Amino acid sequence: MTQGAVTQDAATAGQEVSQPARVELQFQPGGLRVRVPPGVTLFDAASWNGIAIDSTCGGHGTCKKCKIRVLDGSMPVSPPDARAFSPEELRAGWRLACRALADADVQVEVPPLVTRPKAATVGVGRQVILRPAAQKRYLELAEPSLADQQTDIERVLAALDDLDLRVDLAVLRYLGRRLRAADFKVTAVIVDDVLVDVQAGDTTGRLLGIAFDLGTTTVVATLLDLATGTPLAVASMLNKQQPFGADVITRISATMLDPRTLDTLSALARQTLGELAAQVCAQAGADPADVTEIAVAGNATMTHIALGIDPEPLGVAPFIMAARQLPELLADELDVPAHPRARAFVFPAFGAYVGGDITAGLLASGMNRDARIRLFIDIGTNCEIVLGNRDWLLATAAPAGPAFEGAAIRCGMRAADGAIEGIAIGPGDLKLTVIGDCEPAGLCGSGLVDAVAGLAGAGLLDRSGRLVPDEVAAGLQPALARRLTMLGQERVFVLHWLGEPGDAAASIYLSQRDIRELQFAKAAIATGWRVLLDEAELAESDIQQVLLAGSFGTYLSPASAIALGLVPKLPVLRVVSAGNVAGEGAKMALLSVRERAAALALLGEVKYVELSDRDGFNDAFVDQLQFPA
Repeated sequence: MTQGAVTQDAATAGQEVSQPARVELQFQPGGLRVRVPPGVTLFDAASWNGIAIDSTCGGHGTCKKCKIRVLDGSMPVSPPDARAFSPEELRAGWRLACRALADADVQVEVPPLVTRPKAATVGVGRQVILRPAAQKRYLELAEPSLADQQTDIERVLAALDDLDLRVDLAVLRYLGRRLRAADFKVTAVIVDDVLVDVQAGDTTGRLLGIAFDLGTTTVVATLLDLATGTPLAVASMLNKQQPFGADVITRISATMLDPRTLDTLSALARQTLGELAAQVCAQAGADPADVTEIAVAGNATMTHIALGIDPEPLGVAPFIMAARQLPELLADELDVPAHPRARAFVFPAFGAYVGGDITAGLLASGMNRDARIRLFIDIGTNCEIVLGNRDWLLATAAPAGPAFEGAAIRCGMRAADGAIEGIAIGPGDLKLTVIGDCEPAGLCGSGLVDAVAGLAGAGLLDRSGRLVPDEVAAGLQPALARRLTMLGQERVFVLHWLGEPGDAAASIYLSQRDIRELQFAKAAIATGWRVLLDEAELAESDIQQVLLAGSFGTYLSPASAIALGLVPKLPVLRVVSAGNVAGEGAKMALLSVRERAAALALLGEVKYVELSDRDGFNDAFVDQLQFPA
């Protein structure tokens, strides 16, 4: 076998070629060998066997991220391969896994997946009165006698007479033995109005909770000491569902194409939560059995999938959720290592595309408590927008697409080491900020926004989003004009030369198509908040603060966002990066039953505005495609 050989179909006219019943695939590093039916793509074969290959389109051949390299064996070159790789890369064996069919035994290399993208782990929040739903009470009980024949559970509940408690059956099964072994000196563990455990001795110093921000791309977990409110550890990782697509629509589509995929996606979500829970406990040297409650803030699709609820109705009109508010759950139902009867609070959602993560974000930011008119924007593949103050709140969702995640961008990548996250374009000068302070490897969403805003500001990009002709660029910015070139039939601007200057194909560049992708995303978001302003009969100048939420909002330059019309044209100091407010809201729900009640109350305080059937939406969207003058 030859490394990475490019072969033609062995079948010729008039010949019949029999295929083996199974072919053997070996994945490196690790050496995992699997046998699959012929004709299966390497992307699917890897996913079936727990090997994550980078992808944002879910294996549909559009994102060109699922790169693998043939080490031993042969793999034909597909048309998408020829467009994704240079001739040298093709000869070296590089292929797209979603287009590579397993027709013969082959050994391939899978590049390591970036499982820890740069993510916001903290955000804007408020101080809360510490009163968690989970609590521990140390009890020293009188031992029973012939004169005192109270039942064991009556004895415990009498010592907790200020609480009206229900009792889990599991507690009764061991209660008598536990009380006597501990000489009736025990700790009662209570969550809400349920006695979930009776522990030997005084364990009141060990009362923990975990707050999760269950994002489509990134999941963040924070371990909290519920007795003091202190964060003990935080960790984040890429959502293990990512091989099935970068956005919720792609993942819903995967379940519609094959109903069995729902079980797979549900298991991957729970595996992500479980691994993060184990990580934060290990970081803090804590016993997972001391975790008595968890809180989960996620969009409606992520929540539905994690709980095994069919998400198909969310993806087709009229976009209906199974439930806005979910019934009482155990942490065990989400495969989170915790106390066996630890409870799980899942944030309620306003609508199919304004989910529990936004409920948590509004709670943390205090939108429903502030007299100021504020605009809350959580920018992602689906952009959630809320406008209002303590008297009224309007919410909507805009389909921004995957550009902000670096998907559908020629040199795009997630916000990980090597990603260009900031770009300053001045007269004759271009300065890059790269995550990890290393050699640039691609362009992430915040860098994309900076690049387009900088080009527009330098006059190299007109209002329609077209890169200006060479002669215009040479007259305006002679030092930058040499970065404008043609790549095939497409005009590009080179951000960083990787090879010899002039070799754009081997460099990191911004293409005309990339600019169009950002324009569509920007237009969707701007149309969304303008619709809310019209609904409230307000002008842009009436907005007193803009909150940019989520990981992307944390690293987005407010000046660039204003320059592109992504947010209202306000003084830059009134545009604030709010960070991971969904995670902050999840923490608050663990630390205070009052805040949890406030989160549930938001369901009746927020009016949802649907954009898809709104008269004039398409015309308004087209108007917002242009960049501001």
